[in-house]
Amino acid sequence: MKVKAFEHVKYLWDEKKAAELEDDEVALFLYRSNILGADLRITNYGGGNTSCKTIEKDPLTGKEVEVMWVKGSGGDIGTLTRKGIAGLYVGRLQSLKQVYRGLDYEDEMVALFNHCIFDLDSRAPSIDTPLHGLLPFKHIDHLHPDALIAVAAAKDSQAITKEIWGDSMGWVPWQRPGFDLGLQLEQCLKDNPGIRGIVLGSHGLFTWGDTAYECYLNSLEVIEQASHYIEERLGKKRPVFGGQILDSLPAEKRQTQATRIAPVLRGLCSSYKKMIGHFTDDNRVLEFINSKDLPKLAPLGTSCPDHFLRTKIMPLVLNLAPDADLSDYKAVREQLEPLFEQYRKEYTEYYESCKHPNSPAIRDPNPVVILYPGVGMFTFSKDKQTARVASEFYINAINVMRGAEAISEYTALPRQEAFNIEYWLLEEAKLQRQPPEKPLSRRVAVITGAGGGIGKAIADKLAAEGANVVLTDVAEERLKEAHDTFVKDVAAYAVCDVTSADSVNKAYEKACLEFGGIDIIVHSAGLAISKSLEETSLKDWDLLQNVLVKGQFLMAKAGVEVMRKQGLEGDIINIASKNGLVAGPNNVAYGTAKAAQQHMARLLAAELGTEKIRVNTVNPDGVIVGSKIWEGEWAEGRAKAYGIKVEDLPAHYAKRNLLNEIILPEDIANGVFALVAILNKSTGNILNVDGGVAAAFVR
Repeated sequence: MKVKAFEHVKYLWDEKKAAELEDDEVALFLYRSNILGADLRITNYGGGNTSCKTIEKDPLTGKEVEVMWVKGSGGDIGTLTRKGIAGLYVGRLQSLKQVYRGLDYEDEMVALFNHCIFDLDSRAPSIDTPLHGLLPFKHIDHLHPDALIAVAAAKDSQAITKEIWGDSMGWVPWQRPGFDLGLQLEQCLKDNPGIRGIVLGSHGLFTWGDTAYECYLNSLEVIEQASHYIEERLGKKRPVFGGQILDSLPAEKRQTQATRIAPVLRGLCSSYKKMIGHFTDDNRVLEFINSKDLPKLAPLGTSCPDHFLRTKIMPLVLNLAPDADLSDYKAVREQLEPLFEQYRKEYTEYYESCKHPNSPAIRDPNPVVILYPGVGMFTFSKDKQTARVASEFYINAINVMRGAEAISEYTALPRQEAFNIEYWLLEEAKLQRQPPEKPLSRRVAVITGAGGGIGKAIADKLAAEGANVVLTDVAEERLKEAHDTFVKDVAAYAVCDVTSADSVNKAYEKACLEFGGIDIIVHSAGLAISKSLEETSLKDWDLLQNVLVKGQFLMAKAGVEVMRKQGLEGDIINIASKNGLVAGPNNVAYGTAKAAQQHMARLLAAELGTEKIRVNTVNPDGVIVGSKIWEGEWAEGRAKAYGIKVEDLPAHYAKRNLLNEIILPEDIANGVFALVAILNKSTGNILNVDGGVAAAFVR
């Protein structure tokens, strides 16, 4: 097998890997799907679908029947597994032509797909199922390559298709996905026997083959040919996007501007529900947003349905100079608010003018994509993954506009057609099937001391409950190890010395750049020194005051500044200690620092309450198992103070609390969760998580 050389797509077929799967046609189809999905130029996350047909034994009749295996609803070909596909009788699918009543009854066909199920473990069939089932080919790819959509979205798409491929490719005009489009594909093939694929106007590409490899190669070749055609013409008729009229800031300054404005944008985007942000200054984005054609193309909106379902019909373009002074966030917000109000107004007008009697209620009218010329692109959505994917899709849309303008003229979907996709009842049903959001979804938490122990347990808990987490610690290696335990798009990390204002500021900048801002600050960084007054040095005293008290002050001061930029509510949680209320022997410096933490929290609660920023304290006692503090001298000092062995400390602390319980890092994490997720009308409180130490009762 000779490997083909491709310039515009990745050839990822591994002959050895494929040979291991040659006896399993479905496994080969999944392999083909995964390597196609690995190249974002071919199709983006969740976009496109693939299929294969096999001969199986009917479990009821014992006869051989043709079965189609196709990506199910809501899946992603790049990560597709057997759990994500549907298996349907091909004969039954084709017999649906006998009951199809026309375009006005498209949606009722989806329910009928369930009557065609062969594999009872199938994923719910997608709306594109008939597009595969009404074509006779063994292996089929439906993809959304940027180059093909550029051809599909060009003003004279059909003529360009003919110019590139002659009679070897079919073409069908725009039609919303569904049974009727499947019939059109079937008719196109009848009218053009021998074609290798079909271009779908304003939509994408269908290609096929007798084997998984032939289908894969056919798809790559067609995409390569379209890409080559576009590249040959880029900049020949006129400069790309009409040429550059604005210079980008240097990379470092772009990042600085992004960190400064992200919380302001997040606050403005969160007028309906809190949003999580993503930023990119990808060169393709900069080429578009700095161009002469930006004012012409951006309002047109995207073409491919997969694009605007995730990016909304059009972006919002900021009216700020790249190097604008963003230090006065109130002035910046005042300048930008009218833009957001206008966007919401226009989106509402779009909804009202296009809605049908049975349309779902209007959704969040805020923009998803925000373009800052000279700086980059922000995207905001319900979680980091969705925001990142929206960014990727808008880059796809930029590529489409770039290509279509090079070969002809870019055309977007008519607004009514776009609305019919965005507010399609079947899309609404898909949204309703999604699991409910977790208690801390749409929230960002910064946790100090998160490289291990209590801090890591808190990060784990908040992330498990839906939050994005930014881990900070002074030990980078430990921090990286902790970060690697989280799945993609959930966590970020920043090396942070909480005693340094500059280091703290950089940690918050990382949070703003990664997620758009912050909602929860947990100061868990700490250390403990157990010594008598005589043994306590000034160095010991200063170290505890700096990490515990000064660190808490710096984290609150810089964090509240970010929260104020957003104009959203927030939480500050400080991990103090029972020792701040009632101290054991030999810890004058530690107990004093913990008491200072507790009182600072009370003072900040009183000051920040009118801004809906809650400040509370969690008081542990004797968290020995899994705690970094108890590794080394502190444990030895406490054991010495109580006249016991180090290994007896957990039992000793358990015996002295009313519940006779050993306190774990996870117990402290639960306390933090309760304060940020449930007790949203509590501030200035101390929550003891100590098993019940009577002497430390607050009241």
